[in-house]
Amino acid sequence: MSHPSDFETTLHEMPGARSVARRHPQLVWSDATGDHAATIERLTLVGSAKGADLTVADSTVSRLHAELEPRRDGLWIRDLGSRNGTFINGIRVTSGRAPETGKIQLGSTVISLVASPTASQVPLWPEARFGALVGQSVVMRELFATLAAVAATDSTALIFGETGTGKERVAEAIHEASARRAAPFVIVDCAALPEQLLQSELFGHAKGAFTGALAARPGAIESADGGTVFLDEIGELPLSMQPTLLRVLESRLVRRLGETAHRSVDVRFLSATHRDLRSMVTAGAFREDLYFRLAVLPVTVPPLRERMDDIALLLEHFLPRATEAARTELLADLLDRPWLGNVRELRNFIERAAAFGAQRALAMSAPPSREGGASVSIPPAPPSLPSLPPPLAPPRPSPSGSDLGVLAATFDKPYREFRDDVEREYIERLVKRHGGSVSAAAQAAGIDRTYIHRLVRKHQR
Repeated sequence: MSHPSDFETTLHEMPGARSVARRHPQLVWSDATGDHAATIERLTLVGSAKGADLTVADSTVSRLHAELEPRRDGLWIRDLGSRNGTFINGIRVTSGRAPETGKIQLGSTVISLVASPTASQVPLWPEARFGALVGQSVVMRELFATLAAVAATDSTALIFGETGTGKERVAEAIHEASARRAAPFVIVDCAALPEQLLQSELFGHAKGAFTGALAARPGAIESADGGTVFLDEIGELPLSMQPTLLRVLESRLVRRLGETAHRSVDVRFLSATHRDLRSMVTAGAFREDLYFRLAVLPVTVPPLRERMDDIALLLEHFLPRATEAARTELLADLLDRPWLGNVRELRNFIERAAAFGAQRALAMSAPPSREGGASVSIPPAPPSLPSLPPPLAPPRPSPSGSDLGVLAATFDKPYREFRDDVEREYIERLVKRHGGSVSAAAQAAGIDRTYIHRLVRKHQR
């Protein structure tokens, strides 16, 4: 469980409360344009780019340099692959928490952190539900209040969150609460299709535009006219397609493949990603102008480990017919798990409990025995690209003793080669066991289907 710090008080943290009193960190610094001060109330992107939430006029600061996140235990800073690094009190960090009155250095600019003398009121949603979303914790009710504000506008929104946090459900909730609720909500999975098919899926095509195009077909954007287009896993969009999507976002005009005429569309765009888009921008893997166009309204969905107060409510939501005694039996163990797969992993576990009973479900989810060393558990690799800085999250568990024993027997092979061999065999057997269904394989493994698609493509090369 998280505990409040000096950045937050809990005077209004009670069921039905409409606000929480919170102290936000304040920053002061000087750059080429003079002296500045800013209050950090939410996840804030810092850099020299004009589109950054907090712009620092310093040529040694990268365009997207770092992000600042006020949490209940203080202000967290994460470097985004900057050229000259990010420092907290003189120590270079990839990510870390700044002392309440510490100093942050970006490039050659030193930013002083000042404790806020007064607390401000942050709005909370008065109920434990928003559309199909469920949550009674402060972080979720704050999210619900944000979603209500986002739904009231027609601006483009970008939803961030780890795999399994429910980003698609968040997008659906925004659509259902908006003025477009009676119009289509069209989902495009940017990771599930090769580039040419993705182009056709988004923009449509004329008859004969490519082999197999036997008839003209509108794309997802046209089909959603009057409604909402949800671009899931937008971080997987190929670089070659990003300028075309940017033009559509700016002009609301689409051109089908094989045609020259443009068609006007009235749609709202929502996007989601578990990828680190900001670091991808710094690395040149995602266009900066497209990022800023997609992230007009950024929304961050908290991981389950930051909302453990919701476990009991989610258990009741996913297992409504269970007796109170059965739910109580499960609850203590559920509160003691890391839930790296977030709400999706929790839901899968509860479904097993409903099918096999609580004790068997707990046994099936228990870590492998450390005795004997006959088998090895192969956890899915983290979804982030290895070259990108990791998200602000607790470290993954270390391998068990049996895992290390198996690895020790393979020192005659390079680690990367061994890891790829294990990963290839694991994904091949997993997909084969489920009849080639990636969705079924993903659900069984407790990982996102788009990550399985990436692994399949990786090992087919």
